[in-house]
Amino acid sequence: MVAAIRKSVRRKESAARTAELVAAALRPFLPEPGLLREDQRTGDPDRYTQHVLHVEPDGSFSVVALVWLPGQRTPVHDHVAWCVTGVYEGVEHEQRYAVHDGHLVPTQEVTNPAGDVCGFAPPGDIHLVRNACDTKAISLHVYGADIAELGSSVRRTYDLPLAG
Repeated sequence: MVAAIRKSVRRKESAARTAELVAAALRPFLPEPGLLREDQRTGDPDRYTQHVLHVEPDGSFSVVALVWLPGQRTPVHDHVAWCVTGVYEGVEHEQRYAVHDGHLVPTQEVTNPAGDVCGFAPPGDIHLVRNACDTKAISLHVYGADIAELGSSVRRTYDLPLAG
């Protein structure tokens, strides 16, 4: 999986095109039942859990498994770099937003079951992600950044009112 992602990233395309290429590279690996070890499938009852699986030595990308227990979600946020998400287990729901006149404006809702892949690049990557099922959900995230160095791919969170 890492070799396929590396090949896509090394093409040095635009951020948006890189996200498309990485999405295509990630998709075939999502059905593999043994892709994650048991410790990489473990959640936390208090918040969604991030397991760093790989950081490319040059910092050009990182692969992370996020484990979501029922009801867990992110805050509304954006990212420091392009991002690709593949749902490995369960179902995730994503609400995308734009900011207009100091308010969050919902722009698109996406529900992704296991096997679905999506990718995006800033700007225009403001969203909230949540577990949309009654069981654990696990997604693989590939970020165009060194997550070991940064700790997270989140650039900022948005605590703005919804447009009325």
